[in-house]
Amino acid sequence: MPDEASLSRTRLARLIAEGAVRVNGLVVTDPKDRVAAGDRVEITVDAAEDSHIGPQDIALDVVHEDAHLIVIDKPAGMVVHPAPGTPDGTLVNALLHHCGDSLSGVGGVKRPGIVHRIDKDTTGLLVVAKSDAAHAGLAAQFEAHSVERRYQALAYGVPDASDPRLRGIRGTSFEPGNILKITTQLTRHRTDRQRQAVTFTGGRHAVTRVRVAETFGSPPVLALVECWLETGRTHQIRVHMAHAGHALVGDPVYGGRRKIAAAALPEAARAAVAAFPRQALHAATLGFTHPVTGQQMRFESPLPADMAALLDDLRAL
Repeated sequence: MPDEASLSRTRLARLIAEGAVRVNGLVVTDPKDRVAAGDRVEITVDAAEDSHIGPQDIALDVVHEDAHLIVIDKPAGMVVHPAPGTPDGTLVNALLHHCGDSLSGVGGVKRPGIVHRIDKDTTGLLVVAKSDAAHAGLAAQFEAHSVERRYQALAYGVPDASDPRLRGIRGTSFEPGNILKITTQLTRHRTDRQRQAVTFTGGRHAVTRVRVAETFGSPPVLALVECWLETGRTHQIRVHMAHAGHALVGDPVYGGRRKIAAAALPEAARAAVAAFPRQALHAATLGFTHPVTGQQMRFESPLPADMAALLDDLRAL
């Protein structure tokens, strides 16, 4: 198949099964049928069908949009894709309404092509494909780990190379510039299937790097950190930071509600941290090569209002 057709192996297999492929004028439905030099293969690709997911008029913060892709700044509380617990009100529902007929079809269906996700209560940048060509090109970049993704997070403690505790945790090391590198495998938790867990046998390879941008408290008990991903696994930053002993503020799954010493921060600051309602994690930077034009694209998103307000409180106090 020519590259510009952007038909995946899965899509081609489905087309064969549906009788959309002819060899020398005869319909072929068995993908194991042999072909010979000189055979003429014709593939009929119907117009994209409407998605079974319903469009919904939900406001979106669109950072960039063209004929092939759209970049969204996702708010906290929005799920990316419908699931049994969240059948609607998702980013996909909103995109189906927003994009309308500009969706040329992904996998034979008029739907946005989701190539990566961020958690429901994580804010920030997300790129979504509007065509098969964009979907294939973006998916290849994510698979090759060539997409730039940087997050800002507020964590308990301060990751520092001088901390002997960190050097004793398996999977952690430091690179020049006091950059913490966390390298593990990630897999589903044995008893709670909604959680991820660190492992060193099996699972999926995961690498996160962390740099401290600002500290709070005397002595420092909180840190604003920049995290960037070499891989992109479910809950990766949240799991890795908790594994290193620096869970994110407000994380209800991996962080818990930690007590901060009264001597380190005033009561008002400790109360503001304890009251933060979600994991303090924001997808701040997204960079990739446009899958159709080849243009280098890079987007940045400022901290959301709730994280910015919390940091302002900590700086003031």
